[in-house]
Amino acid sequence: MRILFLGDLVGKPGYSAVLKHAESLKESLKLDVLVANAENASDGSGLMPRQFKRLMEVGVDAITLGDHIYKCRDIIATLNKDKRIVKPANYPSESSGRTWTVVPTVAGPLGIISLMGRVFMRPVDCPLAAADRAIDEMRQANPDLNHVLVDVHAEATSDKQTIGRYLDGKVTAVIGTHTHVPTADTCIFPGGTAFQCDAGMCGPYESIIGRDIERVTETFRSFEPVHFHVATRDVRLCGVIVDADPDGKAIAVERFEKRLDPAG
Repeated sequence: MRILFLGDLVGKPGYSAVLKHAESLKESLKLDVLVANAENASDGSGLMPRQFKRLMEVGVDAITLGDHIYKCRDIIATLNKDKRIVKPANYPSESSGRTWTVVPTVAGPLGIISLMGRVFMRPVDCPLAAADRAIDEMRQANPDLNHVLVDVHAEATSDKQTIGRYLDGKVTAVIGTHTHVPTADTCIFPGGTAFQCDAGMCGPYESIIGRDIERVTETFRSFEPVHFHVATRDVRLCGVIVDADPDGKAIAVERFEKRLDPAG
């Protein structure tokens, strides 16, 4: 199985770039499945139902979310009825959304889980226990499931590495999101799980993690709040490509980056 996981889609630049290039990426990279974190697609915070629908139409197979999951409240109905989008599995059981999903591919089913970290983040349940529950539930419902992708939406690299090491050998890949900066620690753990602390973002890199540089700097200097507009320049698609054997073990992993021209 060949998987491309795209990091946080940030605002119109990131969202539009994925809409334009998803189909060609699946063809040129010979992908079996394309998964994306889209929690920042709507003006940098949240995801709207129509955006989710368009991402599905252009070939994205599933969507993960993070701490901005409910910023656009209209997405709640989609979270409750569509199987191709998941909430963090360690969110409260009362919160809207599914804790896991399984998508069909020509190479077999792929299970998908999102987890929230706990360092410098909103208080949530233990991500390790939540992962175990979700994996058990997925495999009970899908006995032939070998491949599992986990999105760890977390601030701290220690959180991401701890979760990755804990899940080594249990899942195909553990890829981090949330900090919007691609990391250089791409590897395969001894148990066969691919790992990278952060996939980076799909969005404008002439920015401060996707936002207008001058506005962020203004607040940094003065403490006076301003709206952080999404930046527009140097748009890139960033993520991680994972190749896995039929048993769900990663056999190759690489950082993915596509720089787009100003019109792209």
